[in-house]
Amino acid sequence: MKKICFLVDSIFSIGGVQRVTAVIAKVLANDYDVTIVTFDEPSAKDTSLYDLQEADIHYRFFRYPVISKWKNLRCKAYSALYRKVLPQTRMTSDWYSHSSFPAEMRNALAAELNAGGYDVIIGDHAPLSIRLAICKPLLGNTKLIGWIHNSYKALFGKESPYIGPEIRKHYEYQLGKLHHTIVLCQYDAHQYHTPTTVIYNPLTLTPGKTSTGTSKRFLAVGRFSPMHKGFDLLIKAFHLFAQHNDEWTLSIVGEGVEENLFRNMIVNYNLEDRVLLHPFTNNIQSYYSQAQIYVLSSRWEGFGLVLVEAMAHGLPIVSSDLPTSKEIMGDFGLYFENGNVEELARQLEEATKIDWKKKSEEALIIAKRFDINTITQQWKELIEG
Repeated sequence: MKKICFLVDSIFSIGGVQRVTAVIAKVLANDYDVTIVTFDEPSAKDTSLYDLQEADIHYRFFRYPVISKWKNLRCKAYSALYRKVLPQTRMTSDWYSHSSFPAEMRNALAAELNAGGYDVIIGDHAPLSIRLAICKPLLGNTKLIGWIHNSYKALFGKESPYIGPEIRKHYEYQLGKLHHTIVLCQYDAHQYHTPTTVIYNPLTLTPGKTSTGTSKRFLAVGRFSPMHKGFDLLIKAFHLFAQHNDEWTLSIVGEGVEENLFRNMIVNYNLEDRVLLHPFTNNIQSYYSQAQIYVLSSRWEGFGLVLVEAMAHGLPIVSSDLPTSKEIMGDFGLYFENGNVEELARQLEEATKIDWKKKSEEALIIAKRFDINTITQQWKELIEG
C-alpha cells in the first residue's frame, strides 16, 4: 500500500482549504496509507472537525526550528535584494530559496518528511508547495505534488495579499521542480509558464434538503478576511437593492477579522433587521436549504466550492464574473462585473424575478458534475501515474 502525505498549514481549523483537504484525504485513505503533517498545535487536534474520525488517517505535528537573529537578518537582506533589485533568473531564484527558507528549516522539514517513508507528498497551498520544491534534493525519489488553492490573480496580481508579482517568476521556477502542480481551473492553468494539472474540488458535504425557493433570502458564506470574499461590496449592493425592495433579507455566514467592519456597515445603512451575520457551523446545509438565492461577491477565488454546495441545494446563483465561476457554471449564473456594486445590486433585483423552479433544477444537474468519486479517480491517476 502506497504511503501518501499531505503537508498542510492547518487541518484542525475552519476554512475551505482545510475542508476540501480533509475530504480528499478521507477518500484516499480507503486505498492508501495517509498521513497529514500539520503546523497545528497538538492541542488543536479535533478529528470531529470535517468528520476526520471516519477515516484511518495518521497525524504528525511539526514546527520549524528557531533561526538565529543574525542569520535571520542576513536572509531578510538578501530576500529584499531579490524582490527589488536583482534580475529574476533561475540562479537568483535558487539563492532566494536559501534566504527565504534557510538551511535549518529545510533540513528539519526534510527530516520530518523522510521519517515517514512516503511514496507521495502533497504540498497544500502555494507557499508549502514551494517549500516542498526547495526540499526536493533532500527527499530522494518521493513523488512531489503541489496543490494550489488560490487563483493565479490572487497570488500574483498587483494587489495580491499573498505573494505579489515581484516573486511570480520565483514561484514558477520552483514549481517547475515538482513532479506535478495541481490548479483548480483551466483559466489558471493557462496563466502558468510551467506544466499544471487541473483537478476541480469536489462537493465536500452531504447536501441537506433542497431549497423550496420561498424564503426571499439571499445567502453568502465565507471567511471574513480582508477584501477576499467581497462582503463589503455585497452589503453596499444590498443597501441599494433594499431602497426598492422591502421583502428580501440577506444572511452572511462566516467569521474573521472584518466582522466589526461589516457590523458597522449594517448599522450605518440601517439594515439591522435585514442583513444578518451568522457564525460558522458544521450544519451549513441548513442555511443553504433555507435560502432562495446564493450570492458570490468574491474579488477572487481559486475554486468557488460554495457555488457547488449552493447548487447541490437547488439554489440559483448571482456571482462576480470570475473565470472560475464561469468555468463552473457556464451560462447558468447571473453575473456582475467584479467589484461593481451597482451592477451587483441590479443582479440581486434580477434574481428576484427569475423562473426559480427551472433554475433550481438546472442547479442540481450542474452540481452532479463535481461528484467526489469522479474527482477522487483523477487524484488516483495522478498518484499512480
